[in-house]
Amino acid sequence: MDFTLDEAQEELRSQARSFLASRSPLSQAAELAETDEGWDPGGWAEIANLGWLGASVPERLGGAGLGFVEEAILLEEFGRALYPGPYLATVGLALPALPDELLAEVATGGRRWSVELRPGWPVPNLSQVDMVVAERGDRLVAIPADGAMGPTVDPSRRTGHLAPGPETKLLEGPAAARAQRQMRRRTRAGLALEAVGLGAAVLEMGVAHACTREQFGRPIGAYQAVAHKLADTYQELELARSAAYWAAWCIAEDDPEADVAAAAARALAAETAVAACERVIQVHGGMGFTWDSPLHRYYKRALWLERFAWSPAECRAEVAAELLGEPTGG
Repeated sequence: MDFTLDEAQEELRSQARSFLASRSPLSQAAELAETDEGWDPGGWAEIANLGWLGASVPERLGGAGLGFVEEAILLEEFGRALYPGPYLATVGLALPALPDELLAEVATGGRRWSVELRPGWPVPNLSQVDMVVAERGDRLVAIPADGAMGPTVDPSRRTGHLAPGPETKLLEGPAAARAQRQMRRRTRAGLALEAVGLGAAVLEMGVAHACTREQFGRPIGAYQAVAHKLADTYQELELARSAAYWAAWCIAEDDPEADVAAAAARALAAETAVAACERVIQVHGGMGFTWDSPLHRYYKRALWLERFAWSPAECRAEVAAELLGEPTGG
């Protein structure tokens, strides 16, 4: 399948990369991680004005009327920039559960959302959102975002456990079940896309270092021990990107293979991002292990992406069960 982006999609990627480099530079990551908010809320309105919060929201509701492939491009770029805000939580996870009036509100930046994927599971960006979509029996409900924040491997992607609160019904019965399935797909694909973007940024750092750092009068990239690490990372990232965009296309088209595609992409991309960070840290030598290097921030985000919700092993088991025709619990 050809996943080449068209001209408009390439422009979207370029615009997102440029905006995030200027509005959410990595140099601010350490500062933001030490604040109570953990991110810059002032940029949310700018993201809304660019149309990125409503990329897949219908035009009649104030959105761009595009699809999940365009959101996939944005998710990859937000992952590449280590964006600390609730874009993945709001756009990647919560949208399928929201009725029209709430979708319109999201598109304008009026309200931020996250999701408790299963009762008791940690909620990403809990302290940065207004409302949380939660499963309660055969219903999906909205609950005010309140609760205790928990420990996290990545201080730029904080999670917490939702406290009981007043519940507003969003969907119930078959409609709720469909939305839950869509949220599961989008969550897994979103994690995969962020992981691909993160891995690509780390690989670029590794290649740049290998080309400029010299040892014994030669760039260290000339040595096979270094070059092979980077070449392996490139090959694995390209495979993970193909899997992630296959999942995005399946979700956008409501393809019957969307569930297995999202599970496969999530498993592959998460482990690929972790491996990319570990190799590039090694390529950087002693400098790669220092606190001043940004690599540890990428590594922490990669570990978060690998560990959140379903593990890669669980997703691989679902793919195997699907291929073998065995029932799964999802």
